[in-house]
Amino acid sequence: MPAIEIENLVKEYKNGVKALDEFSLQVNSGEIFSLLGPNGAGKSSLINILTTYYKPTSGKVTMLGRDLSKNSAWIRQQIACVAQHISIDLHLSLLENMIFQSRLYKVDSKIAKERINSLIDSFELSRYLKYPVASYSGGVKRRLDIAMNMVSLPKILFLDEPTVGMDAISRRAMWKMLLKIREEFNTTIFLTTHYLAEADQLSDQICIMRDGKELVQGTPGSLRQYTRQNILRITFSNAEQTKKISDELDKMELIKFTDLRANSISAGVDDSRRAFTAVNKWLLDHHVEFDAIEIVEPDLEDVFIGLIGSGKTEEE
Repeated sequence: MPAIEIENLVKEYKNGVKALDEFSLQVNSGEIFSLLGPNGAGKSSLINILTTYYKPTSGKVTMLGRDLSKNSAWIRQQIACVAQHISIDLHLSLLENMIFQSRLYKVDSKIAKERINSLIDSFELSRYLKYPVASYSGGVKRRLDIAMNMVSLPKILFLDEPTVGMDAISRRAMWKMLLKIREEFNTTIFLTTHYLAEADQLSDQICIMRDGKELVQGTPGSLRQYTRQNILRITFSNAEQTKKISDELDKMELIKFTDLRANSISAGVDDSRRAFTAVNKWLLDHHVEFDAIEIVEPDLEDVFIGLIGSGKTEEE
């Protein structure tokens, strides 16, 4: 049984803005599902509908086999949502935060105690028990936030940008924890993220949406078929030079799009060999210093940029 089925969902606000336009998708039970899209794509509206905050204008949503419009109270008991902003109470201890969450969901006190101890071990939080929550790093606070929301053992866990602002080490630790949640608790995870490498690494299925509609849905590997462009990657020594050269490359007819990534430019091209020769010659003729130029296989970020149509798209 699918965890979530959405059919022709429409959400139109009173000001006339149509955030979702005949949107459809399916999320399988026990998988990590990532929803990607540019700012204004409709991701937030969709999450608010699935977590029962908003009502759709039309369309049908089935969650865990039940119609969302008729069983919203029951569905709220089966799900948990970790928002982008950490929701733990800094005035409570780690244990008090988790106990409070268990009481909100009316978990039996004996079961809650056993479950909390298990979650503290699984999420490697035991060494933080003696320290005040206010002193925790952002990564540990986020870990506690997710652990709290697992006290009710939700069948579906919604995560909105769970690793935003984390350093690379904390982000990878979070990835490990999310995989553990899926494997140990068989929880369906519905994830939004602006880190495309994160979606690529974690997801069983990915949906890319724009203007309230689904563009593509599939496994990370299958989505690569949606870009016909080859990718030319040029690396420079500093970000300022990278931006300047990107603006110049955008003017070249051979370049379909460019995407800035730190000190490198990823350029979508139809004929990689011809583009490699032309760009390399242009750089040399204009005495531009660069560290490397290479033809690479497209990754998920290249697919996203190709579908959305601009390397300068800002995400939610």
